[in-house]
Amino acid sequence: MQSSVLQATRPLGLQKLYPLLLSPLPTSVGATALEGALVLQTSPIRPSTPLPVFVVTLSNMAASVARTCRCLSRRGSCLLPGRAGPWLAPRSRLHRSSVAHSGFLGSLHKRGILKDSFPEDAAQDQLPRLLQSGAQTVYCGFDPTADSLHVGNLLAVIGLLHFRSAGHHVLAVLGGATAQIGDPSGKTSERERLSPDTVAANTRSIRESIQRIVTNHELLFHDRSSKLGTVTVLDNLSWYKDRDVVDFLSETGRHFRMGTMLSRHSVQSRLRSADGMSLTEFTYQVFQAYDFHHLNQVYGCRIQLGGTDQLGNLMSGHEYIHRVSGEEVYGLTIPLVTSSVGDKLGKTAGNAVWLNRDKTSPFELYQFFLRQSDASVEGYLKLFTFLPLMEVERLMEQQREDPGKRLAHKRLAAEVTKLVHGKEGLESAKRCTNALYHSSVQALEEMSDEELQELFREAPFHELLLEPGTTVIDACRRISAIPEGPRGYQMVSNGAVWINHRRTEKPEQVLIPKLHILSNGLTLLRVGKRNFYIIKWLSL
Repeated sequence: MQSSVLQATRPLGLQKLYPLLLSPLPTSVGATALEGALVLQTSPIRPSTPLPVFVVTLSNMAASVARTCRCLSRRGSCLLPGRAGPWLAPRSRLHRSSVAHSGFLGSLHKRGILKDSFPEDAAQDQLPRLLQSGAQTVYCGFDPTADSLHVGNLLAVIGLLHFRSAGHHVLAVLGGATAQIGDPSGKTSERERLSPDTVAANTRSIRESIQRIVTNHELLFHDRSSKLGTVTVLDNLSWYKDRDVVDFLSETGRHFRMGTMLSRHSVQSRLRSADGMSLTEFTYQVFQAYDFHHLNQVYGCRIQLGGTDQLGNLMSGHEYIHRVSGEEVYGLTIPLVTSSVGDKLGKTAGNAVWLNRDKTSPFELYQFFLRQSDASVEGYLKLFTFLPLMEVERLMEQQREDPGKRLAHKRLAAEVTKLVHGKEGLESAKRCTNALYHSSVQALEEMSDEELQELFREAPFHELLLEPGTTVIDACRRISAIPEGPRGYQMVSNGAVWINHRRTEKPEQVLIPKLHILSNGLTLLRVGKRNFYIIKWLSL
């Protein structure tokens, strides 16, 4: 299996090495100096695996040399694209345009993953030629304003994975710096300022989430016949934390024009609002533009992915790079994921479906996609899965022949859950589904404490000592599931209490193992239609 990630090459003096290896195989890493370059040797533990050597030039003798990233490899292994110098193209006006309808970009367009590209002629001519010329580097940014990504972000991650599958190198940039500024795009008011400690904790959590998804994709979805590109996760705080504010404004700010910045849609909409826009938010597009420039200089990144609401920021990056270096770079936008009523899915809207298990369980993620409307399922299969388009068409044909089986919905839910949470997560989602909706006692027995608490997230969880002769009414009263006295007794007698999906009408019935107490030591108790209680029995 291919080793995945090298994370860090920045000019000496201002930046440090921030490596993150996202590899499914254990590796040993060593670094040595070789003719003014830093050599990272990544050797899989299996001695029979070819041992690639990666050389990244770290010279600041001249701007062109500082941008040069070369890769030496054995047996064809390559981490970073070699570049002999800036690839210059005639400057063109910046416009939105539909992406090409052939080749790799065309395939992404047919899936609906790519919406627009710029400059104007990029999708039809320059970008296809660039992508065909060799492995390119593509980046997308994620601000850690919460401790988890959500379904709205997942499409951007999937976009990066498509590029990786095509052999290109991808950068996932976490905004440890820009999260403290706040992106005004799509916002009606300024977000509350986050403390550095909160941003750092969010960054760690999101880094782990991206690592999990990348690993699941490589293990479960990648076609072994093609060579994967590399994945690099960066934190933009690493190139801002040692910058002096006066130096940054003097060097960077002079390349931005107020008229252009004020014309951005994200700025205009906020300026017309009652709250207006702070100087902090106004500068966000400067920082995102500089991020693109930094990645272009250090990693040879020429392509940025972003949501359609990021178009203004992507354009700012393109203009800034063109002013500073004259190099041609490109932007690609992906559609925003919206709810059935057209609202953007995300943190601000309050309807986020999270990718971290402690916020949205595998069962809840599975159910979210399972419950999508019939009109949405085909589009979501193309967007959120890696199924070939021909297979999507076959699934939709089967769905039309027998809509009741909901085959397309089930496949969609399974593919996304497997990508985000792996095979174990999908199996957990299916167990929870069988336990809740199919009243499967076997599924209940197979569930862990964690799964039961995820399934019944609002249900009280009790640990009780199992004493000899404990009855149904005893268990109900010990967890306060029924009122004290005759009224509670009558509720059990009238069949208002269910234990492990079975109605019980005998208050004095002694609890029987494997009937009232499952083999995993758990009891699921329900009073009425929606009041669930989970009991974990402890032995004497």
